Amino acid sequence: MILKSKAYLYLTEFFAGMSVMAVELGASRLLAPYFSSSQIVWTIIIGTIMIAMALGNIYGGRAADKNPDPDKLYGRMILAAIWIAAIPVIGKYLILGISALLVFSVSSHFLVIAAFAACMVIFVFPLFLLGTVTPSLVKYTVDSLDDNGKTVGMLNASNTIGSIIGTFVPTFITIPAVGTSATFLIFSGILLLLALVYFFSKKKMPKKTIVGIVLFVACCLFGSSNRFAFWEQELTYEGESIYNYLQVKEDDENVILSTNVLFGVQSILKKDNGLTGMYYDYAMAAPLMAGVTEKERSDILILGMGTGTFATQCSRYFNNVRLDGVEIDEKITKLARQYFELPETIPVTTYDGRAYLNAVDKTYDVILVDAFQDITIPFQMSSVEFFTLVRKHLTKDGVMVVNLNMRGTEEGSINQYLSDTISSVFEQVYTIDVPGCTNRILYAFGPTDARSVFESGIAKIKDDALHTLMGTIARTMQRYHPSHNAMKDNVMTDDKAPVELLGMKVIDELIQDEVQYYRDIYERDGIKGLLP
Repeated sequence: MILKSKAYLYLTEFFAGMSVMAVELGASRLLAPYFSSSQIVWTIIIGTIMIAMALGNIYGGRAADKNPDPDKLYGRMILAAIWIAAIPVIGKYLILGISALLVFSVSSHFLVIAAFAACMVIFVFPLFLLGTVTPSLVKYTVDSLDDNGKTVGMLNASNTIGSIIGTFVPTFITIPAVGTSATFLIFSGILLLLALVYFFSKKKMPKKTIVGIVLFVACCLFGSSNRFAFWEQELTYEGESIYNYLQVKEDDENVILSTNVLFGVQSILKKDNGLTGMYYDYAMAAPLMAGVTEKERSDILILGMGTGTFATQCSRYFNNVRLDGVEIDEKITKLARQYFELPETIPVTTYDGRAYLNAVDKTYDVILVDAFQDITIPFQMSSVEFFTLVRKHLTKDGVMVVNLNMRGTEEGSINQYLSDTISSVFEQVYTIDVPGCTNRILYAFGPTDARSVFESGIAKIKDDALHTLMGTIARTMQRYHPSHNAMKDNVMTDDKAPVELLGMKVIDELIQDEVQYYRDIYERDGIKGLLP
């Protein structure tokens, strides 16, 4: 039998460790389009998996002592393999179903509770089964007390090496190349193959192996699609990159990029070459504040280029701008060239925004910070150290413009923290809410009279729609005045920037506002009122 050699047991441990990490990374990609990929969601995933593995270790040890039959272990591996293979088939439906149930019953911390519930339902059972592998293999490999330390060390080393490889392979190879669904199927197939080889070596094929093969094939047929937004019938593009779920949708008027299944527009192209009606238009006040109409050339840097909506707008309305873009996701840049008419003449560097500023010495008239996405706010681009770095890369009359993405100025809100942090670096800060969406635009500059420059620049705009919008911004934007105590308490640093918790609070409020209408119908008419 194959287990006479301990090599196969070490191989089993190796691939079990690899599969656990692959499932963990796959879990993050499965949940991200629905719940974001914030540190909070990662905490939930890691915590849930550790719970499952701990329970599996306890059960596996007791089961191995009670009945030291390897058939039991490899039978559990078949069951784990089929469950993991089924995740691409039913996982997204379970997430939406759980979210739909909780949205009517949970009044706060919806993201945390829904993500935790989804993890418990989808991932605990197969990882519990994989958690039984190590204690079971210890039982089969330890022949005597003389070398038990060496044997257990070899098992743990095999598991750890497998886990290391299982960390890198999904992130850099399988998910970008074939997607999350196929990644689950690949590692499910590895587990199934290990069990089949074991039973084949014993020259017996129990019914569960035949059933496992049939179910695995069925999951491959029905679960190989990478479609997260399965209800959308006419998407121009849907796929994944190392960093994001990506969706391009097109209609007669717009081309839209979303990195979230359920809501959000990260970039937009207007086919009529007009204003977008979104925050990109409001950000265009920044070049005017920096005197774009008075200069022979204005240099603009965009941190969080996306598909280049702001760059395209600036090129269209200002003929003397030179643009540099920074976008961490190279695949988004490729989509920008393919679907969003981003010219090859506008350079885009694939890099982190802060790392880029650390690497270059160039100064700019305008720097747009557009790296905040829903609850996913990179802490390293929300600290006083980051905004100080931005200011060092601005000309003396330069302007920083920030898309805060979420509203809320009440005490303790994410916008208050960000605004107070920015106010500790820049002498003048103005904000304006974008009508019809949750975005707030913030303009920050030094002691120069940028407001007067802005107003004089408006007079030189020839496009009627842009002229009207800029006039509205000039009349309605508000000077931000933080209190001294708020400045002291709310300034975020590289050491302390609780952006995930602050962002989650705003997201909860937005979700509750959105579902209150349907909740009222449900409370009044029951489930029948929600049915068409």
